[in-house]
Amino acid sequence: MFCGKSLVNNFYKYKRKVWQNVIPIVQRCKGTYRPPKILFFGTDNFSLPSLQALHKNCGDRLGVVTSFKSPANCVRTYAEKEKLPLQKWPIDPSVCPQFDLGVVVSFGHLIPANIINGFPHGMINVHASLLPKWRGAAPIIYAIMKGDASTGVSIMKIEPHRFDIGDILAQREVDIKPDVFMPDLHASLASLGADLLVDTVNNLSVRLKEAKPQDSTRASYAPKITSKITEIIWSELSAFEIYTRHRALYGYKNLTTSFLGKQVQLLELRLPEKGVPVQEPGAISYLRKARSLIIGCAQQSQLEVLQLRVEGRKPMSAQDFNNGFLKQARSLSFTENKLASI
Repeated sequence: MFCGKSLVNNFYKYKRKVWQNVIPIVQRCKGTYRPPKILFFGTDNFSLPSLQALHKNCGDRLGVVTSFKSPANCVRTYAEKEKLPLQKWPIDPSVCPQFDLGVVVSFGHLIPANIINGFPHGMINVHASLLPKWRGAAPIIYAIMKGDASTGVSIMKIEPHRFDIGDILAQREVDIKPDVFMPDLHASLASLGADLLVDTVNNLSVRLKEAKPQDSTRASYAPKITSKITEIIWSELSAFEIYTRHRALYGYKNLTTSFLGKQVQLLELRLPEKGVPVQEPGAISYLRKARSLIIGCAQQSQLEVLQLRVEGRKPMSAQDFNNGFLKQARSLSFTENKLASI
């Protein structure tokens, strides 16, 4: 009997959820639906898909706030092209009551309380993780770097004084492919976030009513990336950890080490096939058949480097590095060719 009641309750709960999503569509067909008037805050290419989706959904009921630094960012360029009302950050709080809702996507500024409270429905944010996991500025990078099997996007309410602590309105999860590079996951999550944002806006009253607080005891943090994360300590990191970090930072920052007193950026790397001779951490050899460098890492693992850039030089192949810098090291009577463990 209990099981039957549970099934009935779940059925009606599901039916109610479906109807909540259908209502805006029915209202559109009848010509009675009007999306909320939105003021959008964003600056970069993670913001842009959300702005484009809101523009398609809301039409002229949309304004944009962004930075006016030179050169113009993609959000400003789109707003100017589409002739959307555009404002420079910081804005006058008196503007907020002219809109129903503020939407923030990858904006990079802490929004003051008088701005948040100036909107009748407050402000919401698209965040590129399944909060409370990876609060902070670099959630996509940390998700890859720490080997997460999945991630996603969250729509949350913005609260004053702190980032990423607000109640959750909606979430969607995606798997992280084991060989994914950051730009690909970044693009996927930007698109997913835009879709979820429109769904949330079109069901705003329901989503706000059903918003759930975050469990801060489960929170983890993804702080802003510094140069320290890019520096390789060959004796501490395995080849797999270094390659994972390379995929996480790809297109944003290059991993670095040093050789003969010069900084070296590693531009293209991979995990070698089996049968490569084991070397001590930081030791370099040239694999002539593959035209690549083999570098020893922690846990008796090896990393293969195909392209790099030496300080003051243009990017070069592993073969050019071998013919130039490694030969120079040998001529200086180095007993071993070794990268510095910074």
